[in-house]
Amino acid sequence: MLKNYEIRAHVDVRTETIGKRIREAEIGKIPYMLIIGEKEEKEEAVSVRKHGGEDLGSMAINSFCEHIKTMLKKEIEV
Repeated sequence: MLKNYEIRAHVDVRTETIGKRIREAEIGKIPYMLIIGEKEEKEEAVSVRKHGGEDLGSMAINSFCEHIKTMLKKEIEV
């Protein structure tokens, strides 16, 4: 789905705890983390965390892609 919006992504499927994977993503300065658990899978949504610890909550994948497109447009305009 993200490829349709030309968004580059990496899936971390290691057996590490979710907390450890989030910490490593923060250290690696990953701009956005999409967390998909059982709840998100049922709702066809993703839980979004922004670098710096900001939790954007749960949203549909399409909404996240539109959010990214909007943020990129703002950065280009600056």
